[in-house]
Amino acid sequence: MSTPGLRGGIERFGNTVGRVLNRGGSASAPRLDLSHNIILYLEGISVSFDGFRALNNLSIYVEAGELRCIIGPNGAGKTTMMDVITGKTRPDVGSAWFGQTVDLLTLTEPEIAEVGIGRKFQKPTVFAEHSVFENLELAMAGNKSVWRMLFAKMTPEQHLRLDEVLETIGLKDHRSARAGSLSHGQKQWLEIGMLLMQDPALLLVDEPVAGMTPQETERTAELLVSLAGKHSVVVVEHDMNFVRSIARTVTVLHQGSVLAEGSMEQVQNDPKVIEVYLGDGH
Repeated sequence: MSTPGLRGGIERFGNTVGRVLNRGGSASAPRLDLSHNIILYLEGISVSFDGFRALNNLSIYVEAGELRCIIGPNGAGKTTMMDVITGKTRPDVGSAWFGQTVDLLTLTEPEIAEVGIGRKFQKPTVFAEHSVFENLELAMAGNKSVWRMLFAKMTPEQHLRLDEVLETIGLKDHRSARAGSLSHGQKQWLEIGMLLMQDPALLLVDEPVAGMTPQETERTAELLVSLAGKHSVVVVEHDMNFVRSIARTVTVLHQGSVLAEGSMEQVQNDPKVIEVYLGDGH
């Protein structure tokens, strides 16, 4: 990478790239064992904050390559569940396994990212002053030295990978555009692309279509559906029309526990779900 402006921002990048990508450390990542076709096990998870039980004996199982939607009212425990998976919050009791052999509760946040779990927050975090291409190139650095990466020549394989991700996220024609000039939806896609550069086995996506136009929402649905199979994708979302457009299996949380689980048709017709979440207008 030879852009002078990018070199000039190296100190800022060195301080922030790890935070944005949620990576770090140099420990060798354990091998992911998917022999039982389950990529994520959450079993009996409970979390309390100052007497409030955010998660209450929560158990969820996500299959390898699955696209799972998590819905529920505010305070249902959706964010806390994602925090437990990524190591931000430690549960009071319960277990969390990534495949058969990786105990997530023994790992730090950077180590969890290193084993193959990527998280995209609701608000996109990109390097606004630098191009789409440069954002993806930085993301490809992973846990390598940012300084070494900035001045290293990309290999043909890395160029190919970057082009593939640009195609996947629909920003091929914007590769030279400044990230800060992108629309809200395009920034969301770019951040998903930054995670994809690290090839996570499990991608956690928090309210991806909040604030998007109808066209951007439709494109985001297509993007997430296209990722399933190559990756396991867990989507937390409030927009029920969007959930209907992508859902295969839906898990409904209420008061920190699983209230219902199944197809969208099954959960939207479940009397318990109608009562606590969807209402009469479902």
